[in-house]
Amino acid sequence: MGFSAVIVAAGSGARAGAGGAKQWRLLAGKPVLRWSAEALLAAGARELIVVVSQDGEAIAAEVLAGLAWRPARGGATRALSVQSGLAALTGPADEPVLIHDAARPFVTANHVQALMAALESADGALPALPVADTLKRAATPESGSTTIPRDGLWRAQTPQAFRRERLITAYAAWTGDIEPTDDAQVVERDGGKVVLTPGDPMLTKLTWPEDFEMAERLAGVTRSTRIGQGFDAHRWGPGDAVWLCGVRIDHNETLIGHSDADAGLHALTDALLGAIGEGDIGDHFPPTDPQWKGASSDRFLVHAAALVRAKGGRIVNVDVTLICERPKIKPHRAAMRERLAELLDLPLDAVSVKATTTEGMGFTGRGEGLAAQAVVAVEL
Repeated sequence: MGFSAVIVAAGSGARAGAGGAKQWRLLAGKPVLRWSAEALLAAGARELIVVVSQDGEAIAAEVLAGLAWRPARGGATRALSVQSGLAALTGPADEPVLIHDAARPFVTANHVQALMAALESADGALPALPVADTLKRAATPESGSTTIPRDGLWRAQTPQAFRRERLITAYAAWTGDIEPTDDAQVVERDGGKVVLTPGDPMLTKLTWPEDFEMAERLAGVTRSTRIGQGFDAHRWGPGDAVWLCGVRIDHNETLIGHSDADAGLHALTDALLGAIGEGDIGDHFPPTDPQWKGASSDRFLVHAAALVRAKGGRIVNVDVTLICERPKIKPHRAAMRERLAELLDLPLDAVSVKATTTEGMGFTGRGEGLAAQAVVAVEL
């Protein structure tokens, strides 16, 4: 039996932590969204619609390059996004359609076949797992709890299967202030019969940061931790401000360099490149190239971080030490950490900036220049 498919991929995935929206993040070297798209097409989807936000259209085109799919614009809620995807389908009204969450990457042809078979005698079908844990209800962790019987309770998964027109009709009939949490709920409310097919732990939804580590293991990926280190130094010269770790600091001198001479960002860029074996900053941004004259070093760091992600890597933490007698770093350290966390899309506690002096010894002690060193950990 032929079918069409709609993948909902318009969310921000904020609960999944740093690293951007989860549908674009790499899982075993492949974007999360592409896992589901490839699987549904391989299972026989005649038509594939991927619902994305306006900002996500360009990246979706890159992530799904080479696959047969069409975009639909996401709405303010999941329900509106699903309806947008349904409206973009062109097949007959009674054609089965699978609605799938992009955050469940491990769908297979076996899941699809079970859903198609179940749909022969029902208005809808979905994979589900019986609830194995004891359930507790509590307003807050400290308020005391009551036990909820788990008999007859199931954990709903996706993809969920329906006749296209039946689902459209059910959504049109939905009333009330609450938002449906899945599509089966909409059909159930409209009087439809929805049956369960065997669920699969592999269909787990990527929701929290730790879910990605588990998914990597499910995908058979063994990751290693790579350490990279970087060092940079610049001499002082005439000027009225200095850039350090992406923060401008008023000062009676400036650091001299081909770019903005941000030694902290240069050291950190080299550390990232070193961790993935991609040379050094001079290989990617030669000082002989006039286009980098006076350039903001933010660009160098973002480029190195993108190379880490392109290899399927994840930056675990970064640690920068600035070595100088002046300017005083402590008043600006919080702003530096925040800027690095922003540039690298890391939580603040994964970013460290420290400062030290050389007690008057050497070129930094004599005030001739400033140095920086950085250490990073990257999972690859």
